[in-house]
Amino acid sequence: MARYTGPSWKKSRRLGISLTGSGKELARRPYAPGQHGPTARIKLSEYGLQLKEKQKLRYMYGLNERQFFNLFTKAGKIREGKHGVNFMVLLEQRLDNVVYRLGLATTRRQARQLVNHGHITVNGKRVDIPSFHVSVGDVVGVREKSKDLKIIKESVESIFGRPDFITFDDEKLEGSLTRLPLREEMPAEIDEAFIVEYYNR
Repeated sequence: MARYTGPSWKKSRRLGISLTGSGKELARRPYAPGQHGPTARIKLSEYGLQLKEKQKLRYMYGLNERQFFNLFTKAGKIREGKHGVNFMVLLEQRLDNVVYRLGLATTRRQARQLVNHGHITVNGKRVDIPSFHVSVGDVVGVREKSKDLKIIKESVESIFGRPDFITFDDEKLEGSLTRLPLREEMPAEIDEAFIVEYYNR
């Protein structure tokens, strides 16, 4: 299954969660799209709930099904901690997500594009792979030739705050993971236990 590239607002309304992180999608119409969206009352089965949680997390981070499952399998091989939490930590360590967390992009989609187009460096070397695994202490920054990009400047200026596990230098336009995120610092709208049950069924 390919990575979803359709309208994110419609998908956000279908899943009942802001996939962009802005909350704008649900501000005006907090119900599912379609003719029966405002009045539909659908009771999901246990499998339906598990699938919905899995899809929410997958669309939030912008992965295709194979990438998502491979990362889930990798998380299962980590001996310490819970499987679901370890999985979410690995998602947070993706380069496109770290770029988004640093405030260099307003959405994860935008962050993925910046990485794909070669505007981002890791420890001084250009990296154009969005799934690149960022370790604690790695310095993620903007390529020298790209520091005047309007899209990056606007993103940095518009950000209100960053997570506690991130440090950022506004002058150098670079930052790093100081530690791995805690569960309470990751998306609260996700119940990772349902995702573990989905894949373990």
